[in-house]
Amino acid sequence: MKTDELIHLLATDDRPVETTAIEQRFAVAIAAGIVGAGVLMLAMFGLRPDLLTTMALPMFWGKLVFAAALAAAGLALLRRMARPGMPVGNAALWLAVPPLVLWAMALMALSQVSAAERMPLILGSTWRTCPFNIAALSVPAFATGFWALKGAAPTRLAWAGAGAGLLAGALGALVYALHCPEMAAPFLAVWYLAGMAIPTVLGAVLGPRLLRW
Repeated sequence: MKTDELIHLLATDDRPVETTAIEQRFAVAIAAGIVGAGVLMLAMFGLRPDLLTTMALPMFWGKLVFAAALAAAGLALLRRMARPGMPVGNAALWLAVPPLVLWAMALMALSQVSAAERMPLILGSTWRTCPFNIAALSVPAFATGFWALKGAAPTRLAWAGAGAGLLAGALGALVYALHCPEMAAPFLAVWYLAGMAIPTVLGAVLGPRLLRW
């Protein structure tokens, strides 16, 4: 194809790009990720048998709010990462708010019990498996998050990949809360965040490879 023909072809294909195209892709990615995590959770773990009773406890909703708030903050940052040249602004600061609130709750809970009771509050009964279960449930949202980014134009590929991993981890934790028997803030402050860290680090490693233009 000659240069003049290429210029003419590009000039005639002047359809405007939707301003919300990236947000639409992320909406599809999040919905598919949550559904996929839900299917995996039911197949691998199942709902906790006392779920209806547990729903009356404030800390059950605290787990959901924590994961949802971190997912929302991660999405706000990720949609900026998906656009080249867009400054991060205050979006990164909002990421720190949910963990800081949870850590404050954890410290308060630990300060109210004896030294002998603190480690059981941190370890709970599922500390060996909890982070890996959350990471497993994040796989669908991890895949769909990278799909959404591939349709955008990120330039900070490692950071964008980490953002997709964090969003996936938060969504995985959100769904895992429907199975998880743990309710103590010290446990959540350590092992839920550890579970989210796994896809976050993996996303940072894979971002430059999978998101390269």
